[in-house]
Amino acid sequence: MVLQRGIPIHIWGWAQPGERITVSLHNQSNSTASDDLGQWSVYLPAMPAGGPFELTVQGSNTVTLTDVLIGDVWLASGQSNMEMPLIGFPGNAVVNDAEKEIASANLPQVRLMLVTRKSWQWPLTDLEGSWTACTPETAAHFSAVAYFFGREIQQKERVPIGLIDATWGGTPAEAWVSLGGLASNGSLMPVFAARARLIEHQDQMPLIVAKEKRDDEAAKQAQQKPPKHSWHPQPESWEPAGLFNGTIAPITPYPIRGVIWYQGESNSRAILAPLYNKVFSELITDWRAKWHQGDFPFLYVQISSFTSDSSETWGIIRDAQRRTLSIANTGMAVSLDVGDPENVHPSDKQTVGHRLALAARALAYGESLEYSGPLFRQAVPGESSIEVWFDHDAGLAPKGPALLGFEVAGKDRRFVVANARIEKGHVIVSSSEVTSPRYVRYGWGNVSDANLINAAGLPTSTFTSEEEVLAPVIPIGAP
Repeated sequence: MVLQRGIPIHIWGWAQPGERITVSLHNQSNSTASDDLGQWSVYLPAMPAGGPFELTVQGSNTVTLTDVLIGDVWLASGQSNMEMPLIGFPGNAVVNDAEKEIASANLPQVRLMLVTRKSWQWPLTDLEGSWTACTPETAAHFSAVAYFFGREIQQKERVPIGLIDATWGGTPAEAWVSLGGLASNGSLMPVFAARARLIEHQDQMPLIVAKEKRDDEAAKQAQQKPPKHSWHPQPESWEPAGLFNGTIAPITPYPIRGVIWYQGESNSRAILAPLYNKVFSELITDWRAKWHQGDFPFLYVQISSFTSDSSETWGIIRDAQRRTLSIANTGMAVSLDVGDPENVHPSDKQTVGHRLALAARALAYGESLEYSGPLFRQAVPGESSIEVWFDHDAGLAPKGPALLGFEVAGKDRRFVVANARIEKGHVIVSSSEVTSPRYVRYGWGNVSDANLINAAGLPTSTFTSEEEVLAPVIPIGAP
């Protein structure tokens, strides 16, 4: 295992009520007695990176843990693009150079913990999962993004790295926020309305699944292509606070260096997307409060580019993720340029892990480097064009012969594809269809050809200059 360096080390557990417990690690020890419920907790002094050490917990019996390292612990969480292991998902979701990457995954200074997925009605205090060494056998089934992130951080920082993989594919952000966190913000009530709509139809689900099986069998008998069915999430995995309770709450007593997060696709339905900025911001605030470690680094991936249908609005999610950077000590890895329009699980997890590592090296470790692509700062409307200014803007350039991905709109907010050019460190955007442009946006479609980069080769985030994104009109009866 890896224990977090530089802050007091927390060790806790269960014993008989009143049992005397002594914890020892690397010439440090502390003692306590379990309470009336048999719970106990001790802290040891902060230690620098090092190891391997031996940790002993002595009561009426003795538990000895060997090969314990002191270093940095990072929690990786989110949905399927963070969950996707090096070996890939069965079917068509593969990681670039997977066999080569797995074969080289002998990293003795990296330790992995894969948490068993669980949703629960109240916060649990224990979980299923155990620490393992990073080997080809264990890394193959571990988050690819987390692995590539941890590998780079270990190589750069030269300290042991512990990675905790607590993920569940196809899950919404609200399932990962505590119930208290959701209840603290009245504007999040639509989360519970969406839950009610999902639960209302669960009684019909066995009938729906049976019909889909009959349709599949009929298509097979007719030697036709199988029909496309709607995706049915597991109800427990969409319960507000359910994944926080079952998967995250047991980890919160364990000191960490920070979090890496990759999620948002399941919140992209038009009825949910406008709420994402509030839900995601509450998640970050909530987790930091539960860990009691202050504003630890929270680094996340902006969702990519995918050919979804008109019921989903990926641009709103990407822009909400950009706006979440207003929260202190957060960083975002843009993945718009390494997506796969035909696969919701892009193969290039190396680039994603690297960009998260760049953010960590800058924000968590204080390294002087460019870690972000251009980020929208302000838009200044003129008579017939809009000037757009960016942060992280050194060396603005198109990745290709022409600058693509910009749209403009007038007061009616009807956006049209626009012409864009770079001039004196900013971008000038215009369209003959909009005589008095007021708003500009970039990389907005579910799939986008947006291609503005900076001198570091890092891509620009999706953005809109609108102060608030209006919710799309949803037909009555839409799910």
